[in-house]
Amino acid sequence: MGNIFRLLARDGEACCALPPKYDVFVDFENASPVTPEEGHLYEEADSLLLESLSVLGDLQSYKGASKEIREAIGKPSPSTESAAWTALLPSLTKLKRFYVFSQKMEFLVPKLLEALIQKEDSDPATTLEILDERQALVKQFAKILDFVLKFDELKLVNPSLQNDFAYYRRTTQRAKNRGTVLNIDMAASMSPFFGHAAPMLKSLSSCVQYYIEREDDVLKTRRALDTLSVMANVCVRMLDSPNLKARIQHPEETESFILRVMTALIILYDHVHPVGAFAKSSDVNVKGCVRVLRDQEKSRVESLMNALRYTTKHVNDVSTPKSTKALLFEELS
Repeated sequence: MGNIFRLLARDGEACCALPPKYDVFVDFENASPVTPEEGHLYEEADSLLLESLSVLGDLQSYKGASKEIREAIGKPSPSTESAAWTALLPSLTKLKRFYVFSQKMEFLVPKLLEALIQKEDSDPATTLEILDERQALVKQFAKILDFVLKFDELKLVNPSLQNDFAYYRRTTQRAKNRGTVLNIDMAASMSPFFGHAAPMLKSLSSCVQYYIEREDDVLKTRRALDTLSVMANVCVRMLDSPNLKARIQHPEETESFILRVMTALIILYDHVHPVGAFAKSSDVNVKGCVRVLRDQEKSRVESLMNALRYTTKHVNDVSTPKSTKALLFEELS
């Protein structure tokens, strides 16, 4: 963490400098790899993203065993407990799949970050230039961020996931149920995952945090953080600039996607940067992001505003400007 704090000292000195121009159009709709190396990683991400669609489908259709569990708890008997266990088994398969998918995501995301910051020492390209060159990987990273928000939104409104898993953990103390679907170690690893309000965000931020903290190269650490802030600022600019918006082929769908990615980037940056996204020294244009969100219809962005309000880490810090906080928490019209 020492490297990061040294960087922050530099950032604080530069916080009043004029912001760079972010007039870059990221083709989130059609970007494709330009090199074989980029292509291999793109395809690996594509495989994960294809699976993410069915993961979301499983979560959307998740019914759980709430009724049977209530009966087993309220009227315990061999019959009700057996019925609850039978109803729970299909749910456990899905719960395990959700957790295993999060592990796959944690393995892939650092590889994407590495590709988005890696540059030859002789090449003085800025983060913005690198992201412009590697738009296909930016697109894949953005799609993962979009998935994370969608998964956690669905999990938030379905308490059956956590309730089902909690019941399973209690019943596994019985020898006859032990190891039917999950071994003890797997169940122990899954427990904090489903106990978290935003489990996929937690997995994402944990792997990015680990990637940043393990680096001894100050420049590399800086570039990793810059990648997140620059991507967020590019999203703001794409939604704020008529010229850039005009290049989007499917405005309704793609603009909603960019809004979600922008929001996810702020949340992620706020979790992995020591002082977060909301401090005056932050490289993220948080006010610009919030203003862009507030310019949309309430139904389109209410969940995103709530995500910024309640899943960020530093929004209530004393370092958050009062004007930023007021803009964020003001009721949507």
